[in-house]
Amino acid sequence: MSRRAPKNILLVTGMSGAGKSTVLRTLEDLGWEVVDNLPLLLLNRLLDTPPGEGADGDDQRPLAIGISTQTRGFDAESIVRRIKKLSEDGHHVGTLFLECAGAELERRYSETRRRHPLAQDRPASDGIARERELLNPLKRWSNRLLDTTTLTANDLAQQIRSSFAIPHVSGTVLTIASFGFARGLPRDADLVFDMRFLRNPHWVDTLRPGTGRDADVSAYIADDPAYGQAMAQIEGLLLLLLPRYQAEGKAYVTVAFGCTGGRHRSVHVAERMARRLREEGFSLTVTHRDLQTAPQDSLEGAPVTI
Repeated sequence: MSRRAPKNILLVTGMSGAGKSTVLRTLEDLGWEVVDNLPLLLLNRLLDTPPGEGADGDDQRPLAIGISTQTRGFDAESIVRRIKKLSEDGHHVGTLFLECAGAELERRYSETRRRHPLAQDRPASDGIARERELLNPLKRWSNRLLDTTTLTANDLAQQIRSSFAIPHVSGTVLTIASFGFARGLPRDADLVFDMRFLRNPHWVDTLRPGTGRDADVSAYIADDPAYGQAMAQIEGLLLLLLPRYQAEGKAYVTVAFGCTGGRHRSVHVAERMARRLREEGFSLTVTHRDLQTAPQDSLEGAPVTI
């Protein structure tokens, strides 16, 4: 089997309880390929293996490998030699070492009631001291050192996202959707806006067959006295919230606009809001769940005169 193209590789190691699992989960959410506690003898085989089903055939995702004293065949000096060999083979290798104060590690183990992996029948402090000794060569070699003593899991994830996000891959996947309340709420919606306060084109004979994508239907909806102010406030709220969702690392956000049947008001508002968000630099997908359904008076309720 021929050697695949060089990869960007990050070895994630450090003290047990310092946050390795949080780092690896965050990297995976960012689009990294993640492998934890891989026996080091299998590393070359991993690098030679084509990407799995659903991955790009020319998969250039960076690779994160979690290493701990529990990794089979662990030997810090041997790992350092292997890192050097990977670099000689053309791979770009970095090592992130997670440090944490002993007192804080003891507190975390006490709080979770877990035993330290190197002190199953002794105080956690004994295992922590032994682990520092075993990991010392890796710590000296590491080109990234992150002390998590004062960090919460969320703080740590934030730092990893800011340092290791992949451009054009790691951003939040944003969907703008329309739907009809008469057919139920969308299951995956994060934010739902009810547009049934706007006047309903369904009760205008010439507009009923159309949809919110048609110019005459859109003009009718936009002529509602509440339309301008409502749209401005919804737009302002989304421009405030969406960057915050991205900063928090939320992988998917669906903003759903609903009306009664899901063909007129919600469709128009979803299309307009999508255009506005694209102007602000957001990449998004628009879906209309109920656009193709037939108009039904029984679903729309009685017409409202404003």
